[in-house]
Amino acid sequence: MALGKVEICGIDTSDLPTLTQEKMNILMKKSKEGDEEARKELIYGNLRLVLSVIQKFQNRGENVDDLFQVGCIGLMKALDNFDMTLNVRPSTYCVPMIIGEIRRYLRDNNAIRVSRSIRDTAYRALKVRDELTEKNNKDPKISDISKAMDVPEEDVIIALEAIQDPVSLFEPIYQEGGDAIYIMDQIKDNAISEDDWVRDLSIKTALSRLQRRERGIIEKRFFQGKTQMEVAQEIGISQAQVSRLEKSALNQMKKSI
Repeated sequence: MALGKVEICGIDTSDLPTLTQEKMNILMKKSKEGDEEARKELIYGNLRLVLSVIQKFQNRGENVDDLFQVGCIGLMKALDNFDMTLNVRPSTYCVPMIIGEIRRYLRDNNAIRVSRSIRDTAYRALKVRDELTEKNNKDPKISDISKAMDVPEEDVIIALEAIQDPVSLFEPIYQEGGDAIYIMDQIKDNAISEDDWVRDLSIKTALSRLQRRERGIIEKRFFQGKTQMEVAQEIGISQAQVSRLEKSALNQMKKSI
């Protein structure tokens, strides 16, 4: 279902109201006093917040209706727990709560399954990290989180890495006009250099141009590590013939490369 569609979860989004701050305060006060009708009106009047948040997740391939429902849960939690004594606009408090609820949903429904125990460790680590940050006014190290949780550092690292959302290699990170730069364009394999890659590609190309028997001899000799005698016995010719064909094949490959 596209985000441009007017109706989401049976709600005509074009008809959603926008509450004034004064109306918001009145409904919030009544809701806190147990007025269910006021609570419903308060929730309905803030659904545009949910719509604005789910647009940030439109490239995840998730059903928009599902995201909207999860976002509504976050909105209700935020409104029910909002402290009116704080000098903060409800929307400022609600948006992070809606985002958090959607992110939890995406993590729990990830195609890459993470065990419950690892997720629990990760969520505890995130909570401890926030507590230490607030207490010390700086980001804690993994060792600090590990010590506070009484959990080995490697377990904390594994748990936090496991709940990270996977990202497509084809996700654009920059685009100008019609040309986009994707994540895969920025990834480098340090195990093999560009020169090695070009060399290997050249060898494969040269190998493909050999006759079938000569190509088989080169593959057995240099890719499978067999001796000329072993190759001779395997294909039914003499070692001298193998040697001659091998030299001829190598000369052809050198010229090709």
